[in-house]
Parts: sequence; C-alpha cells; structure tokens
Amino acid sequence: MTPPAPPRPAQLGPLLARCRLARGWSQQRTAAELCAAAGVPTLSRHEVSRWERQRRVPGGFWLGWLAVVLDVPLVTLAEAAAATRRATRRAVPTRATGPGRAARAGTSPAGRTGPGRTAGTTRGGGAPAIGTG
Repeated sequence: MTPPAPPRPAQLGPLLARCRLARGWSQQRTAAELCAAAGVPTLSRHEVSRWERQRRVPGGFWLGWLAVVLDVPLVTLAEAAAATRRATRRAVPTRATGPGRAARAGTSPAGRTGPGRTAGTTRGGGAPAIGTG
C-alpha cells in the first residue's frame, strides 16, 4: 500500500481571502494596511482583489508585507504563491496550443481589424499600410 501523498500547498488567492476575512478586513482596509506597513501609497483594493481571484500573484516584496500585515508565516505564503503559479501555468493556454492571436484579441482573422482599429492602419495608429494589390 502506498502512503498518502503529503497535503498540497493551498492556493494563494483563497488563503489571502481567508486571512483577510478572519481579521474582519475589507480589501480596501487590507490595501491600506499594506500601504502603511510598506510605505508605498500605490497599492489599491483592486490589486488585492486580483490576488484573491488569482488573476495575479504578488511578488516577493508584497508577499513579505502580506506576511507581516496578515500575521501569516512567509513560508506559507511563498509556498501558496508557488503552487498558484504552477497551477496557473497549466491552466492558461500558450500561443502554440491556444486559439490564434486574432481570436484571442477579438479581431477578425481575415481583415485583422477589431475594436478601435480600422483596416489599413498600423497597430500604433500611424500611417496606413500600403497594400501590394
């Protein structure tokens, strides 16, 4: 008989949400506490939301401050961040395996035009492209 596998590290998003809610804090309050602790006024509630929904994973700087503010061991947050990054890499299709760029960008494959673009212009909105025929 095989011994049971060790428990997998928690994903970072749910862990952050649990720690925040255990303190009775809103995402806004969490962002304010992080800004005050780190001395950086630029973190918003929206970034905390992105972390909790796992749209982004905070780097080492913010992981360190999250550990301080939420009173969670840094190693716990680092392991959860690594697990989230691994899971996210598997879940997100790459250019080689996912849909074509035109489909992802909401553009039509034939004309390569899409929102905010017109046929015959360059990507940066510069001079019209010169067709060959």
